Amino acid sequence: MRLGLPRDIPDQYGHLQNKPLPQLRARLKLLNRFSDLIYQVVRLLPLGNMEQDWVQCTPYSWLVHPSLRPLFAPRVYTLPLVRSVGKTMLVGKNFGPSVTVRRLTTKSKQSVKPIFAQISRQVVKMKGADLRLPSRAWKVKLLGEGADDAGGVFDDTITEMCSELLSSAVPLLVRTPNGLADTGYNRDRYILNPDLTDNAQSLMHFKFLGILFGVAIRTKKPLPLPLSPIVWKLIVQEPVTFTDLEDNDTLYAQSLRCIRDIHLSGVTQDNFQEIIPLECFEGATWTGRITPIVTGGQCQPLTFANRQQYYEAAVNYRLHEMDTAIACLREGMARIIPVPLLSLMTSSHLEQLVCGEPHISLSLLRQIVRYRDLDESHILVRWMWEVLDSFSHSERVLFMRFVSGRSRLPANLADLSQRFQVMKVDRCVDGLPTAQTCFFQLRLPNYSSKEVMAEKLRYAINNCKSIDMDNYMLTRNNEFASTDDETY
Repeated sequence: MRLGLPRDIPDQYGHLQNKPLPQLRARLKLLNRFSDLIYQVVRLLPLGNMEQDWVQCTPYSWLVHPSLRPLFAPRVYTLPLVRSVGKTMLVGKNFGPSVTVRRLTTKSKQSVKPIFAQISRQVVKMKGADLRLPSRAWKVKLLGEGADDAGGVFDDTITEMCSELLSSAVPLLVRTPNGLADTGYNRDRYILNPDLTDNAQSLMHFKFLGILFGVAIRTKKPLPLPLSPIVWKLIVQEPVTFTDLEDNDTLYAQSLRCIRDIHLSGVTQDNFQEIIPLECFEGATWTGRITPIVTGGQCQPLTFANRQQYYEAAVNYRLHEMDTAIACLREGMARIIPVPLLSLMTSSHLEQLVCGEPHISLSLLRQIVRYRDLDESHILVRWMWEVLDSFSHSERVLFMRFVSGRSRLPANLADLSQRFQVMKVDRCVDGLPTAQTCFFQLRLPNYSSKEVMAEKLRYAINNCKSIDMDNYMLTRNNEFASTDDETY
């Protein structure tokens, strides 16, 4: 590895190819000095107070302008967050308050409520200070199951709640319009459901989602939630523009652009109504509903003369349609982490803090693995890595959940609180592997071939839904059970 300044500009930086190296080095030096100065006065910056008049005037407003965030060195926003989280950490406890969850029902025709709904109802009533722990913000008791939560149950229920959010079980998130139409960018991403901001229960759920975000940052256990970049921008209060709308709903953005620029196609005031089917100031929401985009919009006619006004109103409505949900989410985050510090970081960095690395890196797992009764040269170890290398991305995610209860790894290796343990157990040859999610541990029996190991491992990760079957906990957990399943 060679250290020092490069002699040539790397090819990936196309916009800098024609810039003199001395000029770029001087700019880098200036930016580093600027970051040093900002870091020294970060406690004096008016973070989170953009609405105050004195912030809007020179010389303060430029210090908190979102366009400066990409220029900051990482220490400007990471170190204050680390210090604040450390000073507000609840020490002396391994876990926070207890919550009870029922995943199984005693009535054959009655289903239980989603885990997200069960836990959110209990957690939002708790004090934020009681949830600021480094590992488990709360302890989960699974009613009717023999699981002792030493960390694995907490991680597994977090993963299950994320799965519920990405399904119809908990409709807080919806696919982007591009995802539904299979066009444009962000087809595999989700946005907050703006239709669920008119009742107290949904607002409580958004607040709990914010608590989950804060817990993910504090515990360094990422959430597998593929949210659209526009959501992260709104959370950190970065400006959103027409481009963000187009990146999530290309067809609607194109229709708005056509209305604005329709004069370029030869359309005039005389034939405008014949070409444009809209009659008033109504537009489509993120979920496809037709609604007034301004107060009294259903009574305000759309004409050739006011089409620019319509375009601006439609874009503004869409870009701020999630504001209520975002406010609740930030309120929930504020109970766990210092939300004003989000004003210093970019949306992409926040996404990395909350969601970690979406791809399971085998090279990262190799760096954190520890073997028991095995070594790197053992045939079981060699077969295991070869099998994992042959797994698809979805299978690696299932494997991660099988051994740890989580489906993502943090982006920073230093944020892992446990090492991946692989150990050999004396069980029947070609048996199923087992895991202890609380300890990030995989237990392998002897196998007659790599193919058999792959078959057994695939079966385990696809069919194992019960974790930590500590049977001594069955009676203890059932003491918390309610006689009425409707509570859950």
